[in-house]
Amino acid sequence: MALELTDRPTRAPLRLLLLLGPAFVAAIAYVDPGNVAANLTAGARYGYLLVWVLVAANAIAVFVQYQSAKLGIVTGRSLPELLGSRLGNAARRAYWAQAELVAAATDIAEVIGGAIALNLLFGLPLPLGGLIVGVAAIGILAVQSRHGQRPFEVVICTLLGVIAVGFLAGLFVSPVDWGAAAGGLVPRFDGAPTVLLAASMLGATVMPHAIYLHSALARDRHGASEDTGRVRTLLRATRLDVLLALILAGAVNVAMLLLAASSLAGVAGTDTIEGAHAAIGNALGPVIAAIFAIGLLASGLASTSVGSYAGATIMGGLLRVRIPLLARRVVTLIPAIVILALGADPTWALVLSQVFLSLGIPFAMIPLLRLTGSRAVMGERADAVWVRIAGGAVAGLVVLLNLALVVLTVTGAA
Repeated sequence: MALELTDRPTRAPLRLLLLLGPAFVAAIAYVDPGNVAANLTAGARYGYLLVWVLVAANAIAVFVQYQSAKLGIVTGRSLPELLGSRLGNAARRAYWAQAELVAAATDIAEVIGGAIALNLLFGLPLPLGGLIVGVAAIGILAVQSRHGQRPFEVVICTLLGVIAVGFLAGLFVSPVDWGAAAGGLVPRFDGAPTVLLAASMLGATVMPHAIYLHSALARDRHGASEDTGRVRTLLRATRLDVLLALILAGAVNVAMLLLAASSLAGVAGTDTIEGAHAAIGNALGPVIAAIFAIGLLASGLASTSVGSYAGATIMGGLLRVRIPLLARRVVTLIPAIVILALGADPTWALVLSQVFLSLGIPFAMIPLLRLTGSRAVMGERADAVWVRIAGGAVAGLVVLLNLALVVLTVTGAA
């Protein structure tokens, strides 16, 4: 039941706080195991060089996630639903195929990350750890299926808190060079490998499945309304929701890179999560290493649950086919278990999955910006001209980075 928004003005701050939540669920996508792998690799190999990538990516994420939530609130429909209603059958299926591949890459990264965490904490074999993560995710999804979105949000936000503690704790005992960190805000690269890594960090931060998902989360939480005052209040709450959630997610991401740059740079083996964990233990002590591994486990559990939710949203909107969330989780778990069983390097599997996600960003971002800029779709809530220009510039930069990534990968320069 939607929250009543016509109470006395003195209760306005409380009403806004009670409307928060969807962005914190979407923010899980920004602190998943793929982020851990990309950020630790960037910090360990290149120090503070790529801090600017995280800051820029998080700013883009704030803009894009608000646009997605705004679309869901104003239209009462998700981004995949709106696209599905505008595309022909062949185009709709092709579009679903690329979006589903992005969701699959997300699933693989999340399960692998959780499996690594269980291996670090308890020495479990990676395939067994991946299976346990998948089963635990089914339990989390059961909360949403049986009790609705609000309890699901509470579970996810609790895990987000564990993630934040797990990855921020190291900064309190790590000797960060804040001057060098500030120098990392200057945009620059150091050869083709840093471009590949930047694309991975962008894909791990501005995740396509989160763009599709947030419109559904906002719609499902708040419902559709034609009441102008209520929509205005919901959009105001959404701006606060997105800003707070992504400031937290951005802080966690930057903390990971700073931790790696200050404590892991130049240490052999720290371009893998396992090596980084060992180095953190040597440099900062076993307690910090254990807290780090717990944060990674919470990241895997939360993000794989949210990823399954996103995949169901994509399939339902574009194919108009709905399967139970739990069944979807079982099916999409298989590729990750296979990769773990084959003995692939889990950290590089994570990094490469994030590069793949980066390639999917324009397919989600460009249609979103076209829809939010359309008066036929959004009415008086359509984006202003300056917002459309800024959105076009952001989308253009993302496309250029992806083109550079493709060229470097094909030529072998990366």
